[in-house]
Amino acid sequence: MKNRLKYFMIMFGSVLLAFPLLLNAQTREEFRKEHFIAQGDTLNYRILYPEGFSEDKKYPLVLFLHGAGERGDDNESQLVHGSDLFLKKENRENFPAIVIFPQAPKKDYWAKVEVKRDTMPFQFDFKNKEEPTRSLDLVMQLMDTVVSKDFINPDRVYVGGLSMGGMGTYEIIFKKPDMFAAAFAICGGANEEIAENYPAGFNIWIFHGEKDDIVPSRFSKAMARSINHYGGNAKLSLYPEDNHNSWDSAFSEPYLLEWLFSHHKN
Repeated sequence: MKNRLKYFMIMFGSVLLAFPLLLNAQTREEFRKEHFIAQGDTLNYRILYPEGFSEDKKYPLVLFLHGAGERGDDNESQLVHGSDLFLKKENRENFPAIVIFPQAPKKDYWAKVEVKRDTMPFQFDFKNKEEPTRSLDLVMQLMDTVVSKDFINPDRVYVGGLSMGGMGTYEIIFKKPDMFAAAFAICGGANEEIAENYPAGFNIWIFHGEKDDIVPSRFSKAMARSINHYGGNAKLSLYPEDNHNSWDSAFSEPYLLEWLFSHHKN
């Protein structure tokens, strides 16, 4: 009897431990699987619509760019980090918006940058002023298409991303300076000269871990300085004990979405 009770408790505990994972997997299915095709190339993406979505209303639009570890062709991995923030019941109620999570293939990158991975931290040579990668080009074409829809508020379009996606965030603002009302970039980096092309007064919240041994925090500090130098409004949050996964701290910021959605294009 004791053995049977012990077995039951172990199995019950396993179910409880697995339940949050199953719940997350089911909830993330609210992000619909879609594909954008242009010039023979396909971009996988997931899209979340507000509860009670109506084409007769106008909604904010958020673009989220994932990190290098979530690249692939499954149209699922890009939801690992960040999607839960937009799926929280209170956030869906307080900030109804359309949210897009595209996925870059394994061998491509959001930002135009050469990365040397044979040293720690990695070495980055940012070439943001060159032509965009194929993946970022497809994202920009997708955004042009979606923003043109009648149910999108063109004055409330936002972008954010982490790591490789933080780098892509900086670059897409440079390449589409008239599209976004505000942005957030987590543990990313860029050629700081591109900030000269950012809109005057542009609002961006930058996050980085001081112990990051993949992408040094100096890149975020340099971008914040440059954006502010050229008349932007960069807010910098540094986490003294965080390594590269500073997105966990950033997504825990209680006012992140309130701050983001409070901005409109001038």
